[in-house]
This record gives sequence, structure tokens and C-alpha cells, in this order.
Amino acid sequence: MRFLLVAMSVVGAAHLYVWLRLVHDPALPSPWTALASVFFFAAWLSIPLALNWGRRLSPPWATLVAWPGYAWLGSIFLLLVTVLAVDLLRGALAAAGWAFGTGGPFAGSELEQARAWAELTALIGGVAVLSALTLGRRVVVRRVTVPLGKLPQELDGTTIVQLSDVHIGPTIGKRFLSRIVGRVNALKPDVIAITGDLVDGSVARLAPHVAPLARLEARHGVYFVTGNHEYYAGVDEWCAHLATLGVRVLRNERVSIGEGDASYDLAGIDDLAGRHFGRGHGADVGRALAGRDPARELVLLAHQPRAVVEAEPAGVSLQISGHTHGGQIWPFNYLVRLQQPVTSGLARFGRSFLYVSNGTGYWGPPMRLGSPAEITQLVLMAHPRPATAVP
Repeated sequence: MRFLLVAMSVVGAAHLYVWLRLVHDPALPSPWTALASVFFFAAWLSIPLALNWGRRLSPPWATLVAWPGYAWLGSIFLLLVTVLAVDLLRGALAAAGWAFGTGGPFAGSELEQARAWAELTALIGGVAVLSALTLGRRVVVRRVTVPLGKLPQELDGTTIVQLSDVHIGPTIGKRFLSRIVGRVNALKPDVIAITGDLVDGSVARLAPHVAPLARLEARHGVYFVTGNHEYYAGVDEWCAHLATLGVRVLRNERVSIGEGDASYDLAGIDDLAGRHFGRGHGADVGRALAGRDPARELVLLAHQPRAVVEAEPAGVSLQISGHTHGGQIWPFNYLVRLQQPVTSGLARFGRSFLYVSNGTGYWGPPMRLGSPAEITQLVLMAHPRPATAVP
């Protein structure tokens, strides 16, 4: 409850700031000021409604309750960023005008200038919001090649298709997942890896919406590791249910991919958040890799990129992660970077490669800006060729 109060106070302050610039300062004529003020207050209240009831109700009722609040949450973020940017611009122009004795970009009285600035801010913010909403459900296939020095020659070109952060729940359901499954199968993957945050709700409410996973086809199987959101949704029940759909859950363990010497190790660990939930949950790289042959190639599935800090010295050649959403809505990616070593794409981390997916769905706001949702096709190369990523 304390966290909710603090969060709503912060969001409320953002609403107040945007309201001052877009409604109060330009002194909109009656009754527009009153109507806009009522809208801002109602929109602010829609956010806790979405957060609280979106997870409790079953689709489609969850969608009706959650979509407006989540969409507004993303919208107020973009409007806040726009207002801040315009205020910085206004301050810089005012300072330049004072220094060089020139006027601002808008003529007229103080009120007329305030209205002009408000119109410019609303235009920029509106374009950003509409763009983010339009791009929210666009999913691209991103092809990435990764050279692995210990990969057997026979497996040169073998593929892992990654899904991550689908977030089946209040605003993403069975129809979306069915389309994703069709696109994944069309890639004819050798392995399919789902790197956590698949769901935002219980098995009882969302089982019909994850049913399309049973149609996934991969030569060497479909594998899953938990994300932090599985721990909010009944992780044990979800692990058991995914097994009925033909998905192998890797909980601090590994499997061999391939046949005989033409094979490599694929390991998977619980999400780092699991340690807070007890019952044997929590990331354990040591347990996952215990007894392995260091001469074999090793790929690790771990929801959070920062797991690489422990994985790299343990001999992992490639870690495949998600969690960050690539920031989802620019410029939020700069805040994510404060917690994670990489927010998107392929990077070197010591002796390891780390690939971080932007995610296949989204969390909360049905919006994306600057970080398109993706299905990732990772092509493992047996030769030391340069790593590449092609959108």
C-alpha cells in the first residue's frame, strides 16, 4: 500500500506539471479548462484501476479495464518528457534572448506566447503518443549471427529462435500469441527459447490464451526459463502447466542439444527475483553447470541480462536474455541501463556474448517507441566470424 501511495504521488506530480503547461498556463476558455481538468483527474485514477484490476479480472473484462489506464500511463510519460524538453528549449531561448537582446520565437502578449508554446507541446506530444500506440503491436524478426569457437562444425548455422517478455495478460491474448507461433514455426528453428515474463496472471485465467504454445515446432525442443513476472502469477503452477504444452522448463539445469559429438549444452536458470519466493527458487548458475565438460559449447538462458556477471566467469559463451524490453518507450531505456549491463542487442561481456531481446510483447502501456518488439533468430556459427545483427 505504501508503494502504491508513493507511486501515485509521483504520477500525480507528473499530471500536475503537464496540466499546468497544457491547461493552466494557456488559460483555455471556459468550459475547456474545467473539462480538461476533469479529464486529467479521471485519467490519473484510471492508472491504479488498471494496475489493480487488470490482473484480477479475466479477459475480455480485464482488457476493458486495463487498456485505457495502461495507454494513459504511457501517454502521460511521453507528455511529461515532451513538456520537460520544451521547457528546456524555452529556457535556452530565453537565456539567448537576454544575452543577445533578441525576442523569442513567438510574438504577442505573455498569454499568447503561453498558448503558442502549449500548442507546440501538445502537437509534439500527440505525435509521440500516436506513434507509440501504432508501433505497440508491430513485431519484427531480428536475425543475429553469433560465432562460437567450441561449436561443432556439424552444427554450423544451427538456430535458436527466442521469444521473450510476451506478457500474456490484460491486453495481450490468444490471437496475438497464435500469430507469433505461426511466424516462429515458419523460421523452422532447431531450438525455441522462451526467456521469461510469458504471463501476467494465473493459470486459471490465462490457460486458454497460452494454448497456442502447444503448436510450436522445433527440431530439438522448446525451452523456457522463468522471469520475474512468473513469480507474481503462481510460478509453480505455470511451470507445471507449460510442461503439458510440450515446453521444457529449465530450472537451474542443462540439456544437450544435438546428437553425440555434434551437440552443445543449453542451460537455463531461474530468474534472479526467484530467491525472494523461497521453495527452492532462485538463480543458481553453479547448479546448472555442475559436472559439465568445459570442452563443450555452452549457451545459457537467463531472463535478466545482469546474470552475465556470474555466467561469464563460469564459462558461458552466449547468454540469451530479455527483461529490459529495450526500454519499450524512449527515453526510458536510459533508466533501464542503470540496472542492466545491456538493454538491447548483441554485446561482448568479457569472454561471453550477451544477447538481449527487446521482447515480443510489452508490459503495461500498449506502446513502443524506439525499441520494436521482436522474434529473434539467433544463428550459431562454428567459425570465428564477426557477430552481426540484422533487423
